[in-house]
Amino acid sequence: MSENFLEIQNGNFTASEKNKVNNVNLIIKEQGEIISLLGPSGIGKTTILRTIAGLQKLSKGKIILKGKIISSEEIHVEPEKRNVALSFQDNSLFPNYKVIDNINFGKKRKNGNSSSVEAEEIIKILHIEAILDKFPHQISAGEAQRVSLARSLVSKPDLLLLDEPFSNIDQSLKEEIQISVKKLLKRINLTTIIVTHDSYEAFSMADKCGIILDQELKQYDVPYNVHHEPNSLEVANFLNKGVFVNVKVIDSECAIHSLMHKELGEIKGKLLNKFPSGSNVKLLLQPEDLIHDDESKLKLEVVDRKFRGTNFIYTLATKSGEHLPVFVHSHHIHQHEKSEKFGLKSPIFIDHLVCFKS
Repeated sequence: MSENFLEIQNGNFTASEKNKVNNVNLIIKEQGEIISLLGPSGIGKTTILRTIAGLQKLSKGKIILKGKIISSEEIHVEPEKRNVALSFQDNSLFPNYKVIDNINFGKKRKNGNSSSVEAEEIIKILHIEAILDKFPHQISAGEAQRVSLARSLVSKPDLLLLDEPFSNIDQSLKEEIQISVKKLLKRINLTTIIVTHDSYEAFSMADKCGIILDQELKQYDVPYNVHHEPNSLEVANFLNKGVFVNVKVIDSECAIHSLMHKELGEIKGKLLNKFPSGSNVKLLLQPEDLIHDDESKLKLEVVDRKFRGTNFIYTLATKSGEHLPVFVHSHHIHQHEKSEKFGLKSPIFIDHLVCFKS
């Protein structure tokens, strides 16, 4: 039997013909790991959580938790016997219970996890002290979401499943709560699976991130690799962190590989996917890959500029019609206007050259 904390083997998760994910293979090796499942809405992420929790049956494959099969085509352990807590996106609070009673309901189902966390600490972390005597209809959607999360945490499960746990929380409070919840989960060593459509949330909260597209788990890796080394055009396009440009492989044999772009010139770095010299490929250019340099002879026209607080995102146009995004710190003295020429450091050096066949 598996020695991993949680293992999904060739799992098919089905809610409907459109809402399903097939042939999922996923491993959580150690207790206390946090993983995120990232994908567009309606793709089947919540269906995976509901199936792990026992609220739906597995269509095919196996789910093994702590060495025990809890779901397969022949076996279905009932939800109350799994010690798995699922916090729904729509909160599912008991309408006739006050907030404090909803939270305390979670205490009644705790069974065996030796975590030392107490309800009072969770209430403070989630900033819900002021609403404990209110009923669910008297609080906001964001507050209700935090109460639902508190109820799941006090139940001290073996596995915590969070469905879009921060989606209704005000932006001003969201990041603080995310940081605090992650610290708490790590301190009490609580294994957690988070479903989200927010890549920032998926990357910042998790030890590993799974990308679900087209009814498949496309990539499962540490967040840094998912961002910098997407394994397919589909994943790169979904993350929408850059653009693809057409380049030719000039040298793929040396330690530092060389590509050539008609206008940008030579681009150096390390190819993640090996292509023979002379190959025409698509290179992923992300906003952080290009470096602004007013003194450079390589200049492109500014066609758009967006202020993002700490930085600007400039969009530069090549003569062939490619639009390239570039980050520039917002304190930079020279703020370029549309139609101005914008200098780029040349030659361009990128640590990871993410390329796919043209």
